[in-house]
Amino acid sequence: MTKPSRNTSAGSTSDAAHAGLDVMLTDAAGGGRSRFIRPGEAVGIAAGLARRPDRAARRLGGLGGELARVASGRSDVRPAKRDRRFADSAWNSSWLFRRLLQTHLALGEAVDGLIADADLDWRHERQARFAAGTVLDALAPSNFPWSNPTVIKEIVDQGGANLVKGARRFARDFPRLPSTVDTSKFSVGENLALTAGSVVLRTEVFELIQYAPQTELVLEVPLLFAPPTINKYYVLDLAPGRSMVEWLVQHGQQVFMISWRNPNAEQGHFDLDTYTGALLEARDAVAAITRQPAVHLTGVCAGGIISAGVLGHLAAQGRLGQIASLSLMVCALDNLHAGTASALTGREIAAAAVAESARRGYLDGQALSGVFTWLRPNDLVWNYVVNNYLLGKAPPAFDVLFWNQDTVRLAAGLHRDFIHLSLENSITRAGELEVLGTGVDLGAVDLDSYILAGLTDHIVPWENAYRSTQLLGGTPRFVLSTSGHIQALVNPPGPDSRSSYRVADEHPATPEAWTERSATKPGSWWPDYDEWLAARSGELKPAPKSLGGRHHKALAKAPGSYVHAT
Repeated sequence: MTKPSRNTSAGSTSDAAHAGLDVMLTDAAGGGRSRFIRPGEAVGIAAGLARRPDRAARRLGGLGGELARVASGRSDVRPAKRDRRFADSAWNSSWLFRRLLQTHLALGEAVDGLIADADLDWRHERQARFAAGTVLDALAPSNFPWSNPTVIKEIVDQGGANLVKGARRFARDFPRLPSTVDTSKFSVGENLALTAGSVVLRTEVFELIQYAPQTELVLEVPLLFAPPTINKYYVLDLAPGRSMVEWLVQHGQQVFMISWRNPNAEQGHFDLDTYTGALLEARDAVAAITRQPAVHLTGVCAGGIISAGVLGHLAAQGRLGQIASLSLMVCALDNLHAGTASALTGREIAAAAVAESARRGYLDGQALSGVFTWLRPNDLVWNYVVNNYLLGKAPPAFDVLFWNQDTVRLAAGLHRDFIHLSLENSITRAGELEVLGTGVDLGAVDLDSYILAGLTDHIVPWENAYRSTQLLGGTPRFVLSTSGHIQALVNPPGPDSRSSYRVADEHPATPEAWTERSATKPGSWWPDYDEWLAARSGELKPAPKSLGGRHHKALAKAPGSYVHAT
């Protein structure tokens, strides 16, 4: 058996906590209980170890030996370099704090090894790792005032005033999770979502925004964004200098954006057909306004699933020529073994989740946000417990975190269809998923595709996103950003950028084989995407002098009204 790495952060248990659409949608409807109330996990581990008592004995003996080395100061166990919880130099320089830290890491490593020794099946192994990781993260010595050197220093410096301020913050937050952002510093339309444009179509389902050109010449073929339905669109138009939309229009692209309506119970009937039909309506409007027969379509996260459904429908009807190319950003179409997400979601849990959202008419956005938060507890829970309550500091003013807490509801019909799609993985098999009355065969979508994934994405594991290269027809270009789910999108070029991405000329069957062939490029992937689009966007032509068209009058200034709905 391979020896565990000596560079760890509570073992490998937290590494297993990849997530996906299915776990977010089921846990949010069920109040998040499904991930934590699983006594069968411990029983399964115990049964597996009972069949191999020698392994358990060796593992526990190894833990005893490691703890002895910790006590004598001879242990070389250390946290991962990127683990911010233990950044204070006292964790290394103080004999006491070093031993506390190393004891915690040694226990995590032993638990991880015991789970591996139990030889559980894939699903139960992931369930066990996720549960163990959650508990170990909560018990980290950095989370308590008496065992965190940074907090102790602050108590001494402030005479305990930090704990008083922290108690007030806790009283304001309870029973919610700790605040992650200072919301007073941001307002949509004032310092977020500022790229100039107009709403040129409004329906019951969406508003369509056309952005004003910022160059004298623009490329002929327009670009339509289909953002996620489980978040607001403006992560793509975050702030000046950090907006993908702004950057693209500054480089001659004609950009259109869908802003989905925030549904109430009255819109509970909105389902996958509703949204694919809406996307087709938006496509037709973009084509009419720009007088172009084909439109580039870019689907982001859950918007990519809707986009794939649209293309499958168009292919079945012989109308695929209406789309110039497909881009999928941080989106997984193939959900087979989608990390811990698939492991934590069973059919019984899914059925209960669907029934609950059907009763309300929607899936609550705050509940969905809470599940998203618990998928990264060290970054999005315990980090703020320490900052807000133990150090008594205000949460930061960060635009991405503001966007993340600006939640939307998910219509019950779409919630049901997404869960079924994830559990059945039907979009990967020709004809099994029906959209607008036609079977979807992604292999028939023989368009060029641009597929972006994030190396550290905990919502869409990049290996899942890569499998889209094998599902779609046509020629793919797979780009792997070094960032996570959101930072992969908010990735502006600049002299201070520390970003990089990986690409390859070939796209073999497995992500591992692709990795061997890929090369690392410095900087943001945005210029690469602009170049890829430009090569498929026809000629340059004079920019339009006004927005909208004969049948699509400008109704309001961007960002429109739907984005403000709460």
